[in-house]
Amino acid sequence: MPVSGIKKTMRRGYFLPLMAAAFAVLLASCTPQVATHGHVPNPDALTQIEPGVHTREDVLRLLGTPTAIGTLDDTRWYYLTRVTENIAFYDPELVGQTVIAVEFDARGVVTDLYNYDAQENDEVEMVDRETPTQGHDMSFFEQLFGDLGRFGREGEAPSGRR
Repeated sequence: MPVSGIKKTMRRGYFLPLMAAAFAVLLASCTPQVATHGHVPNPDALTQIEPGVHTREDVLRLLGTPTAIGTLDDTRWYYLTRVTENIAFYDPELVGQTVIAVEFDARGVVTDLYNYDAQENDEVEMVDRETPTQGHDMSFFEQLFGDLGRFGREGEAPSGRR
C-alpha cells in the first residue's frame, strides 16, 4: 500500500471519532440546567408543625430561618422555593414555585400553616408609567458645565438650580 493511502486511512480513522465527540458536545450544551433557589424545607418537618401547639422557636428549629417575614408585622413567616430551568442562552423558565406561610398569634404560637404552589400565584402586570418629579431634565452639557461660575461665599454652599 502506498504511503498516501495509509495517510488517508489514518485521516478517516480520526474523522469519525472527532465528529462524534463534536456532536456529543453540541448535544450536551442543549441539556437544561435546573436551579433551585430559596429555602427547601423538609416535608417531614412540615407535617410536624401543629397549629395551637408549636411556637416560633419550634418552627425555627424544624424549618430554619424564614426567607421573609411580614412587612407590617412579624406574625407571618414565609419560606420561598423557586425551581427554574435554563436551556442554552434562553431566559430561565419557572418550573416550580412553593410558598409556605406560617402564621403566629400575639403569643408566638402557630395559628395556621399555608402551602401555596405556582398555580395559585397571581400574575402581576407591571405598569409602564413614570412618577412625575419636580425640576427639569438637564442635558448632558448642562450637567457637565452647569456649575461653572456658580460659587458661594466662604463657608456657604452654592445656591440651587433655578
